[in-house]
Amino acid sequence: MVPDDRKYSQEHEWILQEDDIATIGVTDHAAGELGDVVFVELPEVGAEFNQGDSVGTIESVKAVADLYLPVSGEIVAVNEAVADSPELVNQSPLEDGWLMKVKLSDPSEFENLLGAAAYEGLLGG
Repeated sequence: MVPDDRKYSQEHEWILQEDDIATIGVTDHAAGELGDVVFVELPEVGAEFNQGDSVGTIESVKAVADLYLPVSGEIVAVNEAVADSPELVNQSPLEDGWLMKVKLSDPSEFENLLGAAAYEGLLGG
């Protein structure tokens, strides 16, 4: 399930842009590969990062994976519900399980991300 209303990174994050704010989460594929998520470490609100920076971790019963920021910007919100209930990442990775919101510092970076068809191609689909 790869919705075409958002962009995707090669590290399996999705990005939904609304004006200069991007909501970011992990894809349904990533949530499935990780297995049961038991802990999510998110960045601090107000922190600024560059595209590709590691901004936290996501831990499952199988593995610990870094979370990478697919666009540069300032963290303006984190999903506290996921911090309290990490299983939301598995239950609703594309909606309730979003991870953070970023104020874009370079909106042109959004255009370099993968569309739904390209992401499906990355998955071999």
